[in-house]
Amino acid sequence: MSNIVDPLVRQIAARIRDEREQRRWTLAQLADASGVSRAMINRIERAESSPTAVVLGKLATAFQIRVSALLTPSEDATGGAPDSGREQVTGVRRMADATEWRDPATGYRRRQITGPRFPADIAEVRLPPGARVPYPAASLAFIREVIWVLDGRLTFHEGDAVHELDAGDSIEVDEPVPHVFANTSDAECRYALIITRVERP
Repeated sequence: MSNIVDPLVRQIAARIRDEREQRRWTLAQLADASGVSRAMINRIERAESSPTAVVLGKLATAFQIRVSALLTPSEDATGGAPDSGREQVTGVRRMADATEWRDPATGYRRRQITGPRFPADIAEVRLPPGARVPYPAASLAFIREVIWVLDGRLTFHEGDAVHELDAGDSIEVDEPVPHVFANTSDAECRYALIITRVERP
């Protein structure tokens, strides 16, 4: 078995540890706040385990930050001085430089489109056939989102309601209820996720 660790797994590990230490939380305190076990958090912070999409959602909720913040280095997400150079000045983000994260449980892939300083969090998601990604209501308490299907078909569960969304369809979600993103088709589904934070759940 290879001991090589994906650089993004190391980056996520450092980001979660930094967020926890900034708040002076113990592993037990973060476990209580997030609902993720202390043992799992410890493995993630040591880069021994890659968190799933659901776990990332729970940890982001505990920290009251966006999931995308856990996918970016600490210095980029905390208001540090921007790097000099044409890319920063023009705001151009090359596809080759984009952060893409893969959920080890489902194969769900998320490519970040906007940077941490942009007021909305925009990501491109690719959901493989048969994949199902649930999020508890608590992970959505301080956000509002738009899901816009770009290719394929998405079955989106919003609480007790089920929405079948085809390419070009979109839905605005304003209530913090349990969500499930499911692909019940035999082809990949690609959608854009646009998220903004709100002051109240």
